[in-house]
Amino acid sequence: MLKTSPHELPTSAYELLDSGSYRASLLTRGPWHPEHQHAGPPIALVCRAIERVAAGHGLTHISRLTANLLRPVPIGELDIELATDYAGRNAGHFSARLLAGGKEVARFTALAQRESEVCLPQGLPGHPLPLAPKKPEESPLDVFPFASDHVGYADLVETRVAQGRLFHGPCAVWFRLRHPLLANELPSVYQRVAVAADSGNGISAILDLKRYSFVNSDLTINLLRRPRGEWICLDARSYLGPDGGGLAESALYDIHGFIGRSTQSLSVSRRG
Repeated sequence: MLKTSPHELPTSAYELLDSGSYRASLLTRGPWHPEHQHAGPPIALVCRAIERVAAGHGLTHISRLTANLLRPVPIGELDIELATDYAGRNAGHFSARLLAGGKEVARFTALAQRESEVCLPQGLPGHPLPLAPKKPEESPLDVFPFASDHVGYADLVETRVAQGRLFHGPCAVWFRLRHPLLANELPSVYQRVAVAADSGNGISAILDLKRYSFVNSDLTINLLRRPRGEWICLDARSYLGPDGGGLAESALYDIHGFIGRSTQSLSVSRRG
């Protein structure tokens, strides 16, 4: 399908159906296969479901989210099954399954915590927490190298490079959603982090995307506090082993400073 003009782009990543299922739009399309989603949007969609259940227990900070990506997520209808494994006064553990056509494509666990203000002493080592290399307004606009004639993830997000070069090694990039996950619904800050964090292995790539595949089979996000604002920065780098494995890790920032880290296990192979 040829890329449409901007006013013909889908207005959201997903549509909530009357059945309670979600239909993915072309804005979710990733770089590996034209019929598969980038993992960021569906991870954010499941994060949204976990947030809602956790909030019912008074647990409003998603301190960890782990996604095990079992199969490629097709651009089609999705269902979410969610369970409360344990919910206490200050913390709760949750799990979820993402299904496409009745088949499980991803499995999730999350830790949610109660938020309460704590007065910290002055002069703690490593504090105040560091800032991203540059502010979003100081960082030049750039686009992913897989942005092409097809509508996809590169149309869903705005990207600004704070340090390095996209797909040329260690790189710090600001992400902002151009479109919401669901129409007429403001994405939460946690959903914004999830959409961006799965791009760590891409923005810090050290292999040629046309010659190599370096797909991640999981994503873990750890956040030390609630993010703030529309912008999320990934300061990412990739490390490769000699036997087809690798690791991408990202320091995460909002405009106020460091908020946490994300990691991805990579499966590396030569195309063709």
